[in-house]
Amino acid sequence: MSEEIRIYVADLSAYNGGRLHGVWINACDELEDIQDQINAMLKSSPEGDAEEYAIHDYEGFGACGVGEYECIEAVRAKAEFISEYPETAGELLNHFGGSLDDAKRAAGENYNGCYKSLADYAEELTGDTSEIPNHLASYIAMNAWGGIWI
Repeated sequence: MSEEIRIYVADLSAYNGGRLHGVWINACDELEDIQDQINAMLKSSPEGDAEEYAIHDYEGFGACGVGEYECIEAVRAKAEFISEYPETAGELLNHFGGSLDDAKRAAGENYNGCYKSLADYAEELTGDTSEIPNHLASYIAMNAWGGIWI
């Protein structure tokens, strides 16, 4: 995944006053660093004594998305999971209704990798679980084997 996993945190005081004031934050940063960046953004608010913020945009979360008032701890946990499984984590989180525990369990216990085709998967699985003599390997049609598992 080439896209950075980040959130745009907006100052609600400025937003309600008709001004855009916020900061893009790497969602994989340490929790304390994220909170420090939010606090610095609020402290520099054009509205003075700003206290409230919301997540108004995000990138790199794939299909799962981020809620406007989702707690920073949950956002960071999602981001860490997505950085660990960039090809599938967003879809897994979406599939499991945002449940990080269920998505992690699926990724850890059921994930077998990304393949260009079902035949590629069949070939790797067969190679990992069976010993096929070289003189017979050319007679096995992996495309046909892949069709069996659909």
